[in-house]
Amino acid sequence: MPDKKTLERAAQDKREGKAPSTQAGEFVREEIEHIREGKHGARSPEQAIAIGLSKARRAGVDLPPPEKGTTSEKTRRSAKQAYRAGKKSTKKTSTKRARAAERALKGEPRSTVSKKALSKHAKTAAKRRSASSRSASARKATKTKGSAGRSAAARKGARTRARNK
Repeated sequence: MPDKKTLERAAQDKREGKAPSTQAGEFVREEIEHIREGKHGARSPEQAIAIGLSKARRAGVDLPPPEKGTTSEKTRRSAKQAYRAGKKSTKKTSTKRARAAERALKGEPRSTVSKKALSKHAKTAAKRRSASSRSASARKATKTKGSAGRSAAARKGARTRARNK
């Protein structure tokens, strides 16, 4: 079950008109925090993200399963199941199942969500997209950012560019 704070932040994002993927990002962030705290591990950054997305779908975030051909059939089936679960009443997961999942993840490494690992993942994920696709998503993001958010992002970008010179 996601933390109350995560649910509140996702609801806030929804009220602000942000995309479902942004709302789901709150759940992914929570999962990364759990791994960093040592609650459990993950085999790869992708697994940590997948767990977060699944939690988001189950919590009712309107994030449809991936299209056919984009991911494996198993992943699509799992996402579809989580999506349907989020549309129904909030039925609690059986304790036995939750404990088994937690136990399986306990033995996995924690280093998979280090800053270095996540940075590497982000770079490879961005490389798979076209320049126009990245540009379009950046333009779309500015619509809900607001002027304060935009100037903060610009300052952050300038700081990063200065550091990497």
